[in-house]
Amino acid sequence: MKKIILSLLLVINGLICSFAQSNTGVEMATGLRSSGKIYVVVTVLVVLFLGLAIYLFTIDKKLARLEKQQKH
Repeated sequence: MKKIILSLLLVINGLICSFAQSNTGVEMATGLRSSGKIYVVVTVLVVLFLGLAIYLFTIDKKLARLEKQQKH
């Protein structure tokens, strides 16, 4: 599970870096970047992905505990 979370975080980091470095001239992105609101968008996305990762990790722990109880 730790490998999955780590790979998910690496993918998110790569996406954020690629979006931050792209200068395609999209007006909405340029406006968000110039007003500083792009950081709010990135922060919300990171919080959502971290919440999802934590949720999946807890589900995995509960499932592993139930499987262990089932074997005994």
